[in-house]
Amino acid sequence: MNKNIEKLYRIAQNKERIVIGLMSGTSVDGLDVALCGIKGSGVETDLKLLEFETIPFEKSFKAEIKTILSKKTVDLEKVCLLNSHIANVHSDIILGCLKKWKLTNDDIDLIASHGQSIYHAPASLHKQHGYGNATLQIGDGDHIAVKTGIITLSDFRQKHIAAGGEGAPLAIYGDYLIFSKKGENRIMLNIGGIANFTYLAGSLNASEVFSTDVGPGNTLMDAYMQEHYPGKYYDEDAAVASKGNVNEQLLDELKDHAFFKQSYPKTTGPELFNMHYLIKAKTMSGTLNINHEDTMATLNKLTADTIVDAINNQIAERTKYNIYLSGGGMHNPLLRKTIQEQLPEIELRDTAELGIDPNAKEAVLFAILANEAVCGNTELTDGFVNVSMGKISFPH
Repeated sequence: MNKNIEKLYRIAQNKERIVIGLMSGTSVDGLDVALCGIKGSGVETDLKLLEFETIPFEKSFKAEIKTILSKKTVDLEKVCLLNSHIANVHSDIILGCLKKWKLTNDDIDLIASHGQSIYHAPASLHKQHGYGNATLQIGDGDHIAVKTGIITLSDFRQKHIAAGGEGAPLAIYGDYLIFSKKGENRIMLNIGGIANFTYLAGSLNASEVFSTDVGPGNTLMDAYMQEHYPGKYYDEDAAVASKGNVNEQLLDELKDHAFFKQSYPKTTGPELFNMHYLIKAKTMSGTLNINHEDTMATLNKLTADTIVDAINNQIAERTKYNIYLSGGGMHNPLLRKTIQEQLPEIELRDTAELGIDPNAKEAVLFAILANEAVCGNTELTDGFVNVSMGKISFPH
C-alpha cells in the first residue's frame, strides 16, 4: 500500500483527529485559521475549537488578489501565478501559527483549505447556453501539503457542482452536524461578503434542513467604502452609515432585481453585487448625487431587509426559532439593530453561545468537511451530494 494512503487510513481510525480549517472570504481581509480537535463523524461529530487566529493579509497581497477577484476578464498569467502564490502565503501563515501554538506538523493530521474564491458563476447568473454551474477557488492544495508536510484537503465546492448543486452555500453540512439541537429550531445566519442562513429543525430531521444565500452581506458596503474612503476596508462600527438616511428610491431599485425573485435555495456572489450593480441602480432611480452617508445607510438597510425577507419567506411565522450569528456583519451595530427591529420577537445571539467563536465558524466548517471526507458516512445530502467533498493532496 502507498505510504500516504496507509497514513490516511490510520488517521481515519484515530479516536480524535487534529484538523486545521482555513478560510479566506471575498473580503480578502486575512486568513482564518481554526485548530480543531474532532472525534467521531456524522451526527456523532464532537468538535472542540482548540485555537483560532485571523492573520491579516499584507496590503500588496490583497491588492494582487483583487486584480482577479470577481472579474469576467482578467490576466490569465496572474491567475496561474496566484494559484501557487496564495497557497505558499497560506502555508507560511499555517507554519507561523504552529510555531505560536508550540506545535509541529507531526501534531496535525489534516489541513482543510477552502482556498480563495475568485469567481462564482451559477447558471442563474452567467446565463450562457450550454454551460452549467461553475465556481473557482485557487490556492493549490498540493503546494500547501508539500510546504507544510501535512495531508491537505482542498477545492471542496467542485463535488457539489459536479453532482448538480451550485457550489454554495456549503454551511448546511457543518451546521447540521455540530449545531443541531433536539427541541430547538435554529437559524444559523452568517453575514460575510454574502449573507446566507441554514435552518435547523428541532426535530433533528435532516430532510427539514434548509440552506440558502439571501443576497449581499458586507460586499456592497465594503466595496463602496474602499472606493470612496481610501485606507478604509469596511464601515467600522457603521460610523458612516449611522450618519446617513435611507434613500427609499434607491433601496427600491436595488431590490428590484431578478435575483430576489428567484426561488430558494439559491446562490450568488460579488460577481452580481458590486459597484456596477449599485451605479446602475442609482442611475435608474435618479440618485447618483446622494451623499456617501445616505448611500451607506441605504446599502446597510438593503442587507438587513433582504435577510429578514428571506427568513420570513422560508420559515413559517408559526415556527419558533432562535437566530445565531456569525461572520463580519455581526459586528455592524446598525445592521444588527435593523434586523432586530424587524424581528422583534427574536433575540439575536451568536455561535459563541454554542461553543464556537463566530469569527471561526466558516473555517471550522471546512475542518468538518475534511473530517467527513476521510472517515464520515453521513446521509445528509441537501438534495445533491453527501459530505464527501475535498480533493486530497499528499506531502510526499
